[in-house]
Amino acid sequence: MAKRVLVVEDSILISSALRILLEANGYDVEVAGTANDAVEAASTSPTDVMLLDLTLPDGDGLSVLDDLRARNARPSLTLAMTGHDDDITRARCMAAGCADVLLKPVAINDLLRIIDERLT
Repeated sequence: MAKRVLVVEDSILISSALRILLEANGYDVEVAGTANDAVEAASTSPTDVMLLDLTLPDGDGLSVLDDLRARNARPSLTLAMTGHDDDITRARCMAAGCADVLLKPVAINDLLRIIDERLT
């Protein structure tokens, strides 16, 4: 059975590219463009991996993890994706429960390797 990836990203260009690349590598992909949509998607169907943008139109992406924790619906693996390469952002992500922080633009080969390593 294919692993389910939830891409939480408000850029249609980025989310579409990630969907195509991840599906081509055997993943079942769902896309959410807002924090609210992400919480709904992860709450209704078990999620193996969540790729989480930190800047969403309806709030901080890390709030998604708080909401999912309250619903007992956290994904097995959450990888934050951000354009902010600083210690404070990294610390916030790790404290919120992210397994890693990936700097945008994320190289797809690196992303696939990280997902594979973390899920096994």
